[in-house]
Amino acid sequence: MSQAIKSIVSGYVELRDIRALAELLTHRRRTLNQLQAVSGINAASSIDLVLSDIEVIEAGLEQLKPPAGSLPENEWS
Repeated sequence: MSQAIKSIVSGYVELRDIRALAELLTHRRRTLNQLQAVSGINAASSIDLVLSDIEVIEAGLEQLKPPAGSLPENEWS
């Protein structure tokens, strides 16, 4: 996994910027879909990197998730 993505996610978590993390996650998922659709080259290593980025971003979002019962479920989406 990239040290850069760890630093970016850490900064967003510190700022409690859920929207920026969500946008970053959307971008990485879109990139993953594009890489999975590629033919003619072996994109496996790039796919692995994007998957590890997604794990880091999801972990960051999980850190910002409010405690259970503190908000109605529809408030956290």
